[in-house]
Amino acid sequence: MTRTLPAPVAAGADERFGSRLWGLLLVLAGNMLIDALEVSVAVVALPAIGTDLGQPPTVTQWAMTGFAAGFGGLLLFGARVVTLLGRRRVYLAALLAFAAASVLSALAHDPWLLLATRLAKGFCAALTAPTGLAIITSTFPEGRPRSRAVSVYTLFGAGGFTTGLLLSGWLTETSWRWAFAFPAPVVLLLFACGLRLIPKGDDESAPKGPDVSAGGVKSAPKGGGELRDQPPRRRTRTRTRSFGIPSALTLLGALLALVQGITQLPAHGWTAPQATAPLTAAVLLLLLFQQIERRSADPLLNTGPLRGNPALIRSAIGAACLNGSYLGLLFVLTYQTQTLAGWSPLRTAFALLPAAAPPALTALASGRLVARFGAPRLIVAGAACAFAGALLQLRPYAWPLDYPGRMLPTLLLVGAAFVLSFAALNMQAMSRLAPADRLTGSGLYQTAVQLAAVLAVALAAALLAAHAPAHGAGPAAAAAACRPALTLVAALGFLGLLVGLTGLIRTRPPASSPHHGE
Repeated sequence: MTRTLPAPVAAGADERFGSRLWGLLLVLAGNMLIDALEVSVAVVALPAIGTDLGQPPTVTQWAMTGFAAGFGGLLLFGARVVTLLGRRRVYLAALLAFAAASVLSALAHDPWLLLATRLAKGFCAALTAPTGLAIITSTFPEGRPRSRAVSVYTLFGAGGFTTGLLLSGWLTETSWRWAFAFPAPVVLLLFACGLRLIPKGDDESAPKGPDVSAGGVKSAPKGGGELRDQPPRRRTRTRTRSFGIPSALTLLGALLALVQGITQLPAHGWTAPQATAPLTAAVLLLLLFQQIERRSADPLLNTGPLRGNPALIRSAIGAACLNGSYLGLLFVLTYQTQTLAGWSPLRTAFALLPAAAPPALTALASGRLVARFGAPRLIVAGAACAFAGALLQLRPYAWPLDYPGRMLPTLLLVGAAFVLSFAALNMQAMSRLAPADRLTGSGLYQTAVQLAAVLAVALAAALLAAHAPAHGAGPAAAAAACRPALTLVAALGFLGLLVGLTGLIRTRPPASSPHHGE
């Protein structure tokens, strides 16, 4: 027998879980917090990275987009790896790799080594973030204990971005390298605790070779208990599931080539090989990815849940616009506050809190908000707030930077947008998915959210570089040169609003749908 956590008893109204389950929950939620703060850690540190490495924003943006590219570009591949190798061993290996990448990124003196380590950390997050929730649902008893565990996990994830802003602002005052290094000891501690607390039964029964289940995903024991050793199931398929490595590499390569081409355009133009070569490579790699997927017996990208499911498509586009416009805005505002206005990293971090703190503070109430007002209405209200905030930044510039009259209202509106619509977008995305399609549908949704962050930040950096003021121009001229990047942010917000408005057209939900957010 494998050593596992004590078997839970049937869930009751006042049931509590013991110290070992609390320990497991803190390991999973703590790592979720680390994953969530990785983007905000880079936001505040970007100007310091550029100064230290002597690089323009088109290069330093990789510190943000590299993590998002590794996360979003390899999320579907990560799900396949977890399915084939087992949750426990993959989760623990990802923690070790994350710690090593944190140390290397802090020591990097070359921007491309920094990019490589950020990609690696994004891939580790793609392995651990969804797997942590899967471990919770298969280990904690169904009912109030599981709901409590999911709430804690959600709260840690929602608070990660805010925590990252503050920590990065504080640590970057000394050196941006500390902001990238501090997760390493924390993750190593989580690894040591996870060795004892993460159930082992999942790995012992993970498929080896031929797929042993209809979907390649193990079902949890009845009642929500942890996975224990199970007798081998009867094989229902004869083919062997592949990891899909060629598909994963071509998709990630296409994404990186696209970002590189976009960021090279301002300096070299459309006809220079520095820009046309990576853009051409991106197109060719996407075509190759399509061919590999078409010929694969077990494709990595399963678009089945998208067919006949406008709710999932609208939600993915809406969430992509919200996340892309948000990170694009923060990228521009960080440039304005630190590079143009000369603010310290810590002052910038506190200045950005009105956008980051409200979603964390209201995370546990988001479900009740959706139940009361309905997902479509909240999505439109949130998109309208995000668009209004972006429009405020497009007013004619006055210098010095007006925080209370200009920047603060924008940040408050963006924070309200996340409070209103982010949970609603998630719930609407899952509302019409059959249980068998929820894992795949969630992967497609999260991939869209992360890829939007990659492209939005890259485009914002390219626009800042393309409209950079002449040498010797004053801060006011430099601030006015930010308008094209802010116009991009506003355009993403407007697209999100349009997509949200289409969701207000009422359609009759299928009888099997458990939610009526449509």
